[in-house]
Amino acid sequence: MARNLSAYDATTLREVWAARRMSLTPYDRSGVWRFRELIAPLDLDEMTARGEGNTGLYPADALARWVGVASLHLKHEGENPTGSFKDRGMTAGVSVARRLGASTVACASTGNTSASLASYAAIAGLGCLVLVPAGQHTSAAKLSQALAYGAKTLAIHGDFDRALVLVQALASELDLYLLNSVNPWRLEGQKSIMYETLEALAWDAPDWIVLPGGNLGNTSAFTKALLEMYELGLIARLPRIAVVQAAGASPFAASYAGGWARLQPVRADTIATAIRIGDPVNHPKASAGVRALDGVVTTATDTEIMDAKALVDRAGIGCEPASAAGIAGLRKLRREGEIAADARVVAVLTGHLLKDPAATASYHAGAAEYANPPIEVDADEDSIRAALGAL
Repeated sequence: MARNLSAYDATTLREVWAARRMSLTPYDRSGVWRFRELIAPLDLDEMTARGEGNTGLYPADALARWVGVASLHLKHEGENPTGSFKDRGMTAGVSVARRLGASTVACASTGNTSASLASYAAIAGLGCLVLVPAGQHTSAAKLSQALAYGAKTLAIHGDFDRALVLVQALASELDLYLLNSVNPWRLEGQKSIMYETLEALAWDAPDWIVLPGGNLGNTSAFTKALLEMYELGLIARLPRIAVVQAAGASPFAASYAGGWARLQPVRADTIATAIRIGDPVNHPKASAGVRALDGVVTTATDTEIMDAKALVDRAGIGCEPASAAGIAGLRKLRREGEIAADARVVAVLTGHLLKDPAATASYHAGAAEYANPPIEVDADEDSIRAALGAL
């Protein structure tokens, strides 16, 4: 949605947004609707809020040393109500659906989108249909959320990209309001991640924003938000952006490496299920945004992703595998000299540690570099002493 940004004053916006944090209303305290002037033109009674946003921005000194940068903060979107950044987009998308009089909302999902949509649809009293890949391609933890919140859940014999094609084709016929990130209101809600992050940094932009890339909704939303903030005078300079895809699901990275060649869809295969997407629908907007911010796109292998995740977890913060792609890619970019040693970096963690516990358990049960396997001992004091003595 086009906005006349000249109608807003940066100083006034900062003051209004800060004042709302002291309010007791759920809309003012929402980490999305607190910034509503730049999100969606809705009345308060049209907003479906669930305490989304207000997620932590954590300094991660040990991780910064491992990566090789001067300063690293982690913006942890896994602290949203359903455990991922998707809640920010869904509070906006479902609210608009209500205003438009929709009766049923729908999405294709690798897991997090379905969990979030099912929750917000239930709160709003709307029907909910989700299509997910059948079998091991969807985390049981994420699938259980959609089921628990009451969504009609169809597990298809196909991948996410096929599920999205199907739900788009059926949306008009079945009168479904589609809430994948092709819906612009989803991206408007996700912009709030950047507003909240820069506010927490006293509007002093870092050198780099680093994030994982799947369907590229966040890439599109973040670049739009940053450009808006710069135009409004909320920030004095623009950070650069680094998008990291899993090596087995990296059509956007391939397009970038080819000088922004035409994107060629791939058959996605990665342990990072949240970004296991081979034909990202937001790539035109994302590519324009990356270019506007002089950004880069790179890849990380599953081994690199899981090693990075182990260190995010060990820092006491934790994340799902897809989130750690950003950290793995940041380390790679630092080693290649793309990112300087004195850089100030914010990396966005998109999902909670418990979104994919099977991947975590499998990593620590194996011979990975940072594995921390459980030790089985007999149920007696001597056995425990012996085990502790070997530590």
